[in-house]
Amino acid sequence: MTGTAEMVAQELELTFGDDDTEIVVTPMDNLGPEVFDGDEIYLICTSTYGQGDVPDNGKPLYDALRAQRPDLSAVRYGVIGLGDNTYTDTFNFGGQKFDELLAELGARRIGERARLDSAGGQMPEDLALEWMPGWLELARAA
Repeated sequence: MTGTAEMVAQELELTFGDDDTEIVVTPMDNLGPEVFDGDEIYLICTSTYGQGDVPDNGKPLYDALRAQRPDLSAVRYGVIGLGDNTYTDTFNFGGQKFDELLAELGARRIGERARLDSAGGQMPEDLALEWMPGWLELARAA
């Protein structure tokens, strides 16, 4: 909604993309379930908006996955969820919702979900940069 998740994803692309690791940031706008048809490893980077919802640009993808229920058993993925822990009842629900839905559809998560907290005093991109090396190691082994 505010562009923070996209900024985090772009920072990861710039920092970790190299000859061995191709990272392509694809905004969720206008994506459908067919985005998961490739043989890539996917990293969902999403904020939480409103009352624990996925952001507006991710809703069509989320809703289409829920409605069409494709078989994602060949998909491997990770999740970076952004949130603010002062919203204790809905903290990081955007990432959690995508994570739970992908798992329901058979996708296999790599590593633990990153739960970045904007209320903690660190910039979300710095938190993501700390989390990413461990996840990349697991993704490369997958």
